[in-house]
Amino acid sequence: MRSSVKNKVVVLTGASSGVGAAAARLLSGKGAIVVLAARSLDKLGKVAAELTNEHAVYPLDVTDEDQVQETMRAILQRYGRIDVLVNNAGFGEFIAFPDAKLSQFQEMIDVNYLGVVRCCQAVFPSMREAGSGHIVNVASIAGKLATSKSTAYTASKHALLGFTNALRQDIRGFGIRVSAVNPGPIDTPFFDRADPDGTYVRNLGSFMLKPEQVAEAIVKVIERGTPEKDMPFLSQAGAKLFQLFPRLADKLLSGILNKK
Repeated sequence: MRSSVKNKVVVLTGASSGVGAAAARLLSGKGAIVVLAARSLDKLGKVAAELTNEHAVYPLDVTDEDQVQETMRAILQRYGRIDVLVNNAGFGEFIAFPDAKLSQFQEMIDVNYLGVVRCCQAVFPSMREAGSGHIVNVASIAGKLATSKSTAYTASKHALLGFTNALRQDIRGFGIRVSAVNPGPIDTPFFDRADPDGTYVRNLGSFMLKPEQVAEAIVKVIERGTPEKDMPFLSQAGAKLFQLFPRLADKLLSGILNKK
């Protein structure tokens, strides 16, 4: 059943650029009350200036548990509810395992996985009390389809997908929906840090999604209550092939997956 996002209070982390900024613009254009959250107030201000509907801006570091709790409390005091939480904050670094430091694993887990857990814990009590709500976790197809130089990043997104699927079962019956959006590579500032020498972008640039495509998928998931969305189709097919026939898929796809 399709529902409207109009007048819904949507909290969007990682909203200062890329997919988060595109989703904010699209949701605002559809009448949602978008609450922008990210570390950079300057960048959030630029995104906010483009929005056409009521909105709010909050600085937020998802690795800071106290700030996450305080920010969500402030939003609840302001609006009385949080209808949708879109956990979009995240980053990646492409590092071959022999060169990776433990601190890099820890940082990606702290942001990409535990950051989502913190936000979910902060909003869950109010959603449970209301008997409604929707949590949308923007994970990655990397959580299903591993590639070279991504042991830390893939592990963080695999953890996020496992958490999302288990959370959906844990809160079944509370009236709260839980969804995952799993995009492939996206043409965003993500790659400024993940791929500083541009190798991955040069090799697979033609397969990269635009931020607006992922934003549209996020909005459709909210409107339709879809539990999970993988994209694009080729990545979805590759992930399914690995799930069903891992040995065959490894032979067929390793050349593409190792182009970093």
